[in-house]
Amino acid sequence: MNRKVIFWAVITALGGFLFGFDTVVVSGAEQAIQKFWQLGDFQHGFTIAIALVGTMTGAFAGRMPAEKLGRKAALMIVAVIFLVTSLGTAFVNNWYLFVVLRFIGGLGIGASSVIAPIYISEISPASFRGRLVILFQFNIVLGIVVSLLSNYIIVTSYHGSWRLMLAVMAVPSLLYLILLKFVPESPRWLILHKSKYDEAKKTLQLMNADGYEQDMENIVNSKNREVKDSSSEKLFSKRYSKLAWLAFLIAFFNQVSGINAILYFAPSIFTLAGFDKSDSFSASFYLGLVNFAFTMLAIFLIDRAGRRKLMMIGSFGLIAALGLVSYCFHLQESHAAVAGANGVVNNTDGGYIIWLLMAYIAFFAVSQGAVIWVFLSEIFPNQVRAKGQSLGSFTHWTLATIITFLFPAVRTHVEGQYIFMFFCGMMILQLLFVWKLMPETKGKSLENMERTLSMH
Repeated sequence: MNRKVIFWAVITALGGFLFGFDTVVVSGAEQAIQKFWQLGDFQHGFTIAIALVGTMTGAFAGRMPAEKLGRKAALMIVAVIFLVTSLGTAFVNNWYLFVVLRFIGGLGIGASSVIAPIYISEISPASFRGRLVILFQFNIVLGIVVSLLSNYIIVTSYHGSWRLMLAVMAVPSLLYLILLKFVPESPRWLILHKSKYDEAKKTLQLMNADGYEQDMENIVNSKNREVKDSSSEKLFSKRYSKLAWLAFLIAFFNQVSGINAILYFAPSIFTLAGFDKSDSFSASFYLGLVNFAFTMLAIFLIDRAGRRKLMMIGSFGLIAALGLVSYCFHLQESHAAVAGANGVVNNTDGGYIIWLLMAYIAFFAVSQGAVIWVFLSEIFPNQVRAKGQSLGSFTHWTLATIITFLFPAVRTHVEGQYIFMFFCGMMILQLLFVWKLMPETKGKSLENMERTLSMH
């Protein structure tokens, strides 16, 4: 595989690091933020979820700068957003301004979830595309691990300063902005949106010195086919309805697995399971390490086993793990009732919960976590790829927003066993989706994907 392509993919995937860091860093700060502004349950949930409203908006609108300005310019805008909002949220004293900055930071997350996977898929050879696009997810997980470690260090060594937790992200944001200058524009964007054939040809030659002429011909032919058929630009036309449903469903099941609720509120969940504050933060960090390790495994497997097989394996594992977590919470609540402790949790059962949640994270990382951004970036033809990626990302973040907004109130009023029972039920439905509807996409070129997946 061309080293230049790897280099460009690694740099672009660093957007995933900022995505993961910004998404989870607030899990360490959320309780301190609640106390600092004396927020009620509604305000607390809104403060956390507003970033996801921004993310949802960024996912919906992210295709626009990616199509109009180019993939590279759009990614540089994302880097600036991360830099400004990380410093802004760390220093403001006004809650309303803090909320606005959280929303703007969410725009960056949502846009990066659209643009970075598209760019990587467009510069990657078919045989290695899964491994290169999954670098985005790998960096999301790495960002999560680093943010959890950063939070733990700040809690134990810097008196738990929530401002410092949020300010740390300015460093990787600035680094990302600088490194993006070394990345070329996507040759597919240059051809499809700007008709800059000579510039695209130079990049394609760097990507594939032996086969660049064939690559160029395939992209140009794809463009000509799309131009002849005006309906091809409409994502919800009959031709692409199957692809739109696939994008919607994989994103839907990604979130109703409970992943963002668990990652965002991991310390609170472990507190509910009977751990003290320090142990809750360290247990959250262990979840991040498991996520990191099994995402690395997924990088090895995704172009070998394929997307569909990983989703099948993951679905079975998630059903088992979530079902057992629900059962453990049921045992805790039963023991508490028998003891007359009015909600005191049995620590032995809590110990089982941490191991089961590690298993849950492992199965998620090697299936949904690894597959979603790869699958979304490759199932759509060139002309509607940005729109299709936006649909999947928008669905993903809309559900993430709703779940994160409701979770603080739900965990207060609903027993843990029922919360995890719901997530388990959703994973049973995911298994049916993968079994009956999800196609395999490994090893197929982007230009040939339409022939096997689109409705004609």
